[in-house]
Amino acid sequence: MAVLTAGLLVFHRAVPNSVGRVGSLLEAFLPWLGLVVVVLLGLALLRRSATALLALLLPVAAWAYHFGGLFLPGATTGAHDLVVVQHNVSDENADPAGTARALAGASPDLVALEELVPAALPVYEKTLAPDYPYHAVRGTVGLWSKHPLAEARLLDIKPRGITESWSRGLRAVVRTPRGEVAAYVAHLPSVRVGASGLASSWRDESAGLLGEAIAAEKRKPVILMGDLNGTVDDRGLDPLTSRLNVAERGFAFSFPAGFPLARIDQVMARSAAVGHIRTLPATGSDHLPVAARVRWHAARS
Repeated sequence: MAVLTAGLLVFHRAVPNSVGRVGSLLEAFLPWLGLVVVVLLGLALLRRSATALLALLLPVAAWAYHFGGLFLPGATTGAHDLVVVQHNVSDENADPAGTARALAGASPDLVALEELVPAALPVYEKTLAPDYPYHAVRGTVGLWSKHPLAEARLLDIKPRGITESWSRGLRAVVRTPRGEVAAYVAHLPSVRVGASGLASSWRDESAGLLGEAIAAEKRKPVILMGDLNGTVDDRGLDPLTSRLNVAERGFAFSFPAGFPLARIDQVMARSAAVGHIRTLPATGSDHLPVAARVRWHAARS
């Protein structure tokens, strides 16, 4: 079991995705393989087995190599160019005003929101207006900014199989004191886990369209904020993670809000580095908000 756990951690990309997308399902919960190590440690101590304890060094080393760096102390203050907040506010949120106030309380430069419904949108606009005079909304996603916005437009990331009205992508230029940055806000299709495995084909297709749009983006830096319905280890998000830098520190599990199991709300960047990412207190949504610091000067192209 120790060798198998270590193998899954190191070679998770070798787990096939052809049947039930088992590979993506494993990668969505990859950090939780650390619990297997804890169980095996208890069994090894119970049996007083030196061999079992030595075998456990394999998964411990594999887990520490893959995730240990996320625990290292990161700069929560100091040099940065933008502080951003990403939040799926939920189309069933009963307290949009309280949610907006909570997000503004974190004092970010940018606030990206998803699942904006017509009834709640005026509340978000009114509540955020004093601190965020610039905003753009396309479909059910929006971006609020302390800095002027330009070139805001709808981003078409709709999968072919969806026939109803569906607008979940936004691209705008943020004119910051340090220069212009292309900001993307996206809400990828949901995934479902059932008896046949993980249903993620629409999510994967939408991620591909979003990745193509970012690849064609001529401006630098680029920041992507959104509910991507996938973790950074999930190969379904390869069109994005292969082009963008992900958070360097922090787990920030954001979903579900009641008992967070995974971070599917992401902040990524190109020609910029995403430092420490953290969750904010729960709002009226089934997601937790995440906040991250983005810096240009430590960028990796």
